[in-house]
Amino acid sequence: MAKIIPFNAVRPTRDKVSLVASRSYQTYTQAEREARLDYNPFSFLHIVNPGYKYDREITGVERYQLVRNRYMEFKEDDIFIKDPSACYYVYKIVDRDNQEFNGIIAAASAEDYENNIIRKHEDTLAYKELIFKDYLKTVGFNAEPVLLTYPDNQVIETIIRKAQQERAEFEFTTTYRDTHYLWLIDNKDSIEIIQKEFEDMSTIYIADGHHRSASSYLLYKDEKSQNPNHSGKESYNYFMSYLIPESDLRIHEFNRLVKDLNGLTKEEFLIKLDTIYRIENRGKMPYKPSKKHHFSMYLDGEFYSLYLRKSLYSFESSLDALDAQILFKTILEPILGITDLRNDLRIMYSNGKKDVINVKSQVDSGDFAVGFGMVPVNINEMKQIADEGLKMPPKSTFIEPKLRSGVTIYEF
Repeated sequence: MAKIIPFNAVRPTRDKVSLVASRSYQTYTQAEREARLDYNPFSFLHIVNPGYKYDREITGVERYQLVRNRYMEFKEDDIFIKDPSACYYVYKIVDRDNQEFNGIIAAASAEDYENNIIRKHEDTLAYKELIFKDYLKTVGFNAEPVLLTYPDNQVIETIIRKAQQERAEFEFTTTYRDTHYLWLIDNKDSIEIIQKEFEDMSTIYIADGHHRSASSYLLYKDEKSQNPNHSGKESYNYFMSYLIPESDLRIHEFNRLVKDLNGLTKEEFLIKLDTIYRIENRGKMPYKPSKKHHFSMYLDGEFYSLYLRKSLYSFESSLDALDAQILFKTILEPILGITDLRNDLRIMYSNGKKDVINVKSQVDSGDFAVGFGMVPVNINEMKQIADEGLKMPPKSTFIEPKLRSGVTIYEF
């Protein structure tokens, strides 16, 4: 029984939303950030990078407080305005490849996260959870929704499509050529129907935003323990989410790049691989695997296909059958000596949207010795791993859509 409720969003005014909305801070190059900060006074980057005003880097608690200050200035200047009533927000993205994503921005329950109604498939780092929890506690808002997915639901889809027949409250196109639309659902009957449909769902799944949801849960625990009058209705009991049906989710793979062969020659490396893989040299033409448990490899100017010898590898769980786990257990750890996928600087990741050509160019540059490609995880694999309480290796999925910060804001 999922608790997905409407909320009073703080939003940019219609005339400024395209100027405010930004990608995640880390996705910009330094030159891109500086250009936006120099020439766009309305960018949300001014809020999350408050040190720009003083021409210096500011970190820790001091930065969090300044983020809060910049946010309040945007509200004082009426760049941001809070909706007078609680709404669901229908959000649509049409990307440059004409892929369409339709869903609802709403508040999801931290208690549901605790009780495994909202299920996870990816590990998180405890120190990152704590850092972001402290950040949320100081700034008092969340500006980037967690991406959740739910089973396709005809009732919710009908309400979404009906809302989309009206003029959108927001419509803007980014420099990435993605077009974003937002509609408000403030009709009492529609709100009750949507809430009831989510209540009838026994589970929903985190698609993207595991650290953000974990940090929101830690904030909920802190605030609950410190509030003798806790009722369960306080804003800290929820976190902002973008919920889309499973059929709208797009899952891409993450390819692996490794800096060296762990002291092995090319020939020694291939011989070790031959123990558990059938290897075929595909030459210089780009090669991409087409089915599970098959991998591509780019090494010394040539592509190879690797076919797992299944008689030598056992599938004891859904995690064991995951290609990212197979690659780790058969090559990265035992042959290349990579035991810590999160922190080992010898391994890097390239999302599958960049394709094997990016893997080739990275290896050809000399920065990496070998690259591996795989097919994407599917939604059923992701759900099964979550249902079994298991966690995928890091960078197992690159999931779309990717949302903009600052379009809707949830205040604690």
